[in-house]
Amino acid sequence: MSDRPLEPTSPSLAAKRQLLADLLQKQAKNAKVPSPLTVPLSFAQQRLWFLDQLEPGSAAYNIAFEINLTGTLQVAALTQALNQVVHRQEALRTAFHPVAGQSVQVILPTLQLALPLVDLQGLPVAQQTVEVTRLAAADARCPFDLTRAPLLRVTLVRLAAQQHVLLLTMHHMIADGWSMKVLFQELATHYGAFSKGQPSPLPPLPIQYADFAVWQQQQLQGERLDQQLTYWRSQLQGSLPVLKLPIASPRSAASNSQGAIHQFSLSEKLTQALKTFSQRQNVTLFMTLLTAFKILLYRYSGQPDILIGTPIANRNRTELEGIIGFFANTLVLRTDLSGNPTVVELLGRIRETALGAYAHQDMPFERLVDELKLPRHLSHHPLFQVLFVLQNTPNSVVKLPELTLDVQENESAAAKFDLSLAFSDSSLGLLGRIEYRTQQFDPASIGRLAAHLQILLTEIVTQPQQPITALPLLPPSERQTLLSTWN
Repeated sequence: MSDRPLEPTSPSLAAKRQLLADLLQKQAKNAKVPSPLTVPLSFAQQRLWFLDQLEPGSAAYNIAFEINLTGTLQVAALTQALNQVVHRQEALRTAFHPVAGQSVQVILPTLQLALPLVDLQGLPVAQQTVEVTRLAAADARCPFDLTRAPLLRVTLVRLAAQQHVLLLTMHHMIADGWSMKVLFQELATHYGAFSKGQPSPLPPLPIQYADFAVWQQQQLQGERLDQQLTYWRSQLQGSLPVLKLPIASPRSAASNSQGAIHQFSLSEKLTQALKTFSQRQNVTLFMTLLTAFKILLYRYSGQPDILIGTPIANRNRTELEGIIGFFANTLVLRTDLSGNPTVVELLGRIRETALGAYAHQDMPFERLVDELKLPRHLSHHPLFQVLFVLQNTPNSVVKLPELTLDVQENESAAAKFDLSLAFSDSSLGLLGRIEYRTQQFDPASIGRLAAHLQILLTEIVTQPQQPITALPLLPPSERQTLLSTWN
């Protein structure tokens, strides 16, 4: 690669820099974005780059989707729409290169995305389903080379004249959960225009992800950095315990990311009861679910000091809402469960912790790990081993003229943490999903953990004044077996 800086990706780069300065950082009015060859990584990207160097060839940070297209599909318009999104969003044209001991973003001026077609029309329907599942799994588990753009793959599968499946996989380095909503919205908007022979209806973006990365590096210093660090050091002072669950196998020196998924659901009745209970207690549904999860981990481990990570969108400015990129940050929520508090008392502790974390969410998780000078371990995460997520946006269904898009997320068969519990809302109730490392947990143990969590959630809304150790985890039949039959 030549040492000559790449040409700007937009003729209005100077204006874009100035707009960035005006919108995002009054104290950095003279901030300038370096040429694309030397655009620094954001703090979040630095962390993923480091993890990729530790475990090259891992698909743990792949984001994969299966988009069912029903109706009359214009393949040429879809290909044009995909490339228009790539042209509009610099992150989709970005690779990462090591330069002088540092990694930088390399943004290509142009990039043409191919849309290969796999035709399965000759197969029976049952065999088509099997083959689509196989193709989707293989694509989701195929790693990316971060030094080569695009970090995005698309494949179109034709099942019938009116039925197609679009497989889309990209790396977390260039996108997050919010980004996927932006991508699907822009894809639908452009397809709607191009299928009618109309031009793109969306104007160029005023700023790009590279601008955010530079702004973030410049903003987080001095007094602002000190304020953030003071809070997080107070929250994470002392020894940080490693969660030890009795159902987990001992950790090896270097844990691998091979994972599996256990799915379950809460009834519509229980879901509504949890929402009503949260309103009465002046907490969010997230706080109630997190309380139950922390009680469960405490009851399993006997450890009163529980640290759990949770992701946030980190897009607290409207200017960032339409940009594809890795903005998401991770907050560490530490709770002291000692003293056998009641459910209501513990809810109060968790509410206070969560609100404090939200007020100090500008501290990038990656920078926090560095500032705390935590020892690195290949066997476990330095701050927490369990992640909790409440997803408020269900799978999206986009309708276009003569075409409906049903978007479903695929699994990469890789687990980023020991355990990750995610809830998403649906019309039938909360849907639960536990991602776990198969090196440490077996399916039966995870299934029992999910069942115990559901019982605990039921008890919390009916007995909120009970001490947390008095809440039953077992169904009546299982309690009877333990107390009577096996006694």
